[in-house]
Amino acid sequence: MKRKTVCITGASRGIGKAAALKFAREGFDIAICCAREEDALLATKKEAESFGISCFSSLCNAGNPEDCARFLSGVCASLGTPDILINNAGISKIGLVQDLTLEEWDGMIRTDLSSVFYMSRILIPPMVQRQSGKIINISSVWGCVGASCEAAYSACKGGVNAFTKALAKELAPSGIQVNAIAFGAIDTSMNASLSSAERAALCEEIPAGRYGTPEEAADFIFSVAASGNYLTGQIIGFDGGWQY
Repeated sequence: MKRKTVCITGASRGIGKAAALKFAREGFDIAICCAREEDALLATKKEAESFGISCFSSLCNAGNPEDCARFLSGVCASLGTPDILINNAGISKIGLVQDLTLEEWDGMIRTDLSSVFYMSRILIPPMVQRQSGKIINISSVWGCVGASCEAAYSACKGGVNAFTKALAKELAPSGIQVNAIAFGAIDTSMNASLSSAERAALCEEIPAGRYGTPEEAADFIFSVAASGNYLTGQIIGFDGGWQY
């Protein structure tokens, strides 16, 4: 039997890399991309292939629609239409709104929000034709409650949440499930700019008393992907009890 295929954006590090390795370990063929870190992406590919699966990898700026089209054309030619799309690519910037440049705002909107639209709209037609598929959007607690000094990031993730709910209603009649996971503080390079004192203060706010690990995040993504088809249109928190 043909192995199922999962496509993951932003897979050179952090949650994306951990998710790629989790699915590879579980026997899925994988398609992975990132915008710039080609050496890191190839390292992910090599590790994933050690589990005996096929892996298609390519540089792709998920915030660029032409890049998305080129990448997914290669994925479909190499592995067929993915059974699961995980929209994970994202960037963040901490700072006051008045200090955010127009270029930084536009870049974050493209990478964190528009990328979800670009990737989904290409894969939806073949998923509809097949009457099956899952789309999992990687969101954040800040998309639900907002964060001071991360207004742009919060706006993007709030948009991802609303897009998820609306798209799930569109695609449910076609047998396609769309959900988002609102992650809390996960110990990735996105949080590397925090000082040790800031990290300690943040951990004190989290009832679980610690950051989540990328591997825990990956396990949860896999559990959502493996869930029954009646689960759709949900924004699922994974945050150690932090924000809800």
